[in-house]
Amino acid sequence: MSLKVLVTGGAGFLGSSLCEALIEQGHQVLAFDSLFRGTMSNLTAIEGHANFTFIQGDVRDIDALDACVEALGGVDLVYHLAAINGTKWFHEAAHSVIDVNINGTLRTLELAMANEARYVLASSPEAFGEAEHQPIRNGDAMTFSDPHLHQRHSYGASKYLDEVAAQHAARDGLDVRIVRPFNAYGPRLNGGDYGQVVAMFFDAILTGTPIQVHNGGMQTRSFTWIDDITDGFLRAGLQPSAETGPTISGMAFNIGSSEEVSIGDLVRRMFEIVEADASWNQPLPAVEASEGYPGDVGRRWPDSSQSEAVLGWKARTNLNDGLTSMWIERRDSI
Repeated sequence: MSLKVLVTGGAGFLGSSLCEALIEQGHQVLAFDSLFRGTMSNLTAIEGHANFTFIQGDVRDIDALDACVEALGGVDLVYHLAAINGTKWFHEAAHSVIDVNINGTLRTLELAMANEARYVLASSPEAFGEAEHQPIRNGDAMTFSDPHLHQRHSYGASKYLDEVAAQHAARDGLDVRIVRPFNAYGPRLNGGDYGQVVAMFFDAILTGTPIQVHNGGMQTRSFTWIDDITDGFLRAGLQPSAETGPTISGMAFNIGSSEEVSIGDLVRRMFEIVEADASWNQPLPAVEASEGYPGDVGRRWPDSSQSEAVLGWKARTNLNDGLTSMWIERRDSI
């Protein structure tokens, strides 16, 4: 059955891939984005498609959100991905991060309730703050340090409150599903000073700029290929509600690879991939040690067993294969 789907943050890295996948499945999709970090170039493949519409606007603006529903002719499913992301923003622009992340979620929840639409919240492993146990699983304590030290948790704490608001809406009868993507990466990933680490490192290689490795490169992450992340969002949003028995409304799904890697090892793997590329003959950049971002967690590794059991989801792309694909596309884009 074709659905009318609103994707906030639809021009971003995750949102644009989700919009493409929904279009491929025959759904009518409207991408709503302020273009603060998202770009229209991310939507090139579906721009002009009969089932696709783009509207630029602020996710905190209820009139703009109502205009999206009007343009769709109603809404069956809301994917809420709009947020201020990018690690440097968390400390430098904490007020804006909190404002957009929390108020955007409240407005879109209200929109979904008013239209009786299913709702999928893009949360984050950052919602656990300084996770005390690994792998990160549902039911673990969500712990945040003294904000006097830094404001990094403006993002994670706002995502925690987003989950609280979503669970409150679920208790009031809204069909809500929560997705926590773990360190998504792929060709469209933002690089630069306010981007994410895989894109930043590849961009440094392409420009011959020294790679900055924080805190000795010992911190670990579970990098997850964009197609696997998109598949998780699709499964979480499109699985119908159970007419009888347990419902998945209110469930939170960790969508992340079980392959844990240190940042130091990530650099080594990326260098090996570049050195094996016969079409690239530029020298590898230097690696420089630098201070990390305030509050950077030492480890982030997901327990995705609930996603596998309930959604049938599993990460299927190993890190080396994903990095190779990303390198080729990024290299060919310059």
